[in-house]
Amino acid sequence: MGDGRVFADRREAGRLLAARLGHLRGRDPVVLGLPRGGVPVAAEVARVLGAPLDVLVVRKLGVPTQPELAMGAVGEDGTEVLDRMLMTRAGVDEAQLAAVERRERAVVRERAERLRRGRPAMDLTDRLALVVDDGVATGATARAACQVARHRGAAEVVLAVPVMPAGAEDGLPEADQVVCVEAPRSMRAVGAFYRDFTPTTDEEVTALLAGHPG
Repeated sequence: MGDGRVFADRREAGRLLAARLGHLRGRDPVVLGLPRGGVPVAAEVARVLGAPLDVLVVRKLGVPTQPELAMGAVGEDGTEVLDRMLMTRAGVDEAQLAAVERRERAVVRERAERLRRGRPAMDLTDRLALVVDDGVATGATARAACQVARHRGAAEVVLAVPVMPAGAEDGLPEADQVVCVEAPRSMRAVGAFYRDFTPTTDEEVTALLAGHPG
């Protein structure tokens, strides 16, 4: 499924990814980049497909005693998805959940306002949401993003990334379709598949959004 290609940078990765997404061109997708690194990839996809571009700001809700373990996620407009079974197993009560929610909702709100600079979030109701990141490692963020897009009203959710581990799509049931360019059997870090993996800045994200029809 992959030949070990290393992308020059996120823009090249976006162009190669867009070449795999031509079948979506006539379906009026909304391209949603995950900040920050997914946005340069998404901008190239949106440009090639002639589709609107927005960010999908998502924060995982970490179990208080194991912050890396996601018990859910929050997005904009009060969107929330929870894994109640995991919360029960981890012994998370409603007060602990509320505290984590408050913190992460504040981050979502502040980040979305900062990146869009006054632009409203795109309405996903009954649309095809094309969720784009610069790669998938564990899949936790991608799963949360797809869930949030669905809860915001998307009729169909497609996850598209330049690189993800072989077989990872089996662990992403939240997406109706998963598209990638490279699927290596062994993968330690997304950045290993880019020659230039310089962190994307907020300024780059806002410029990409401002320069693209939305």
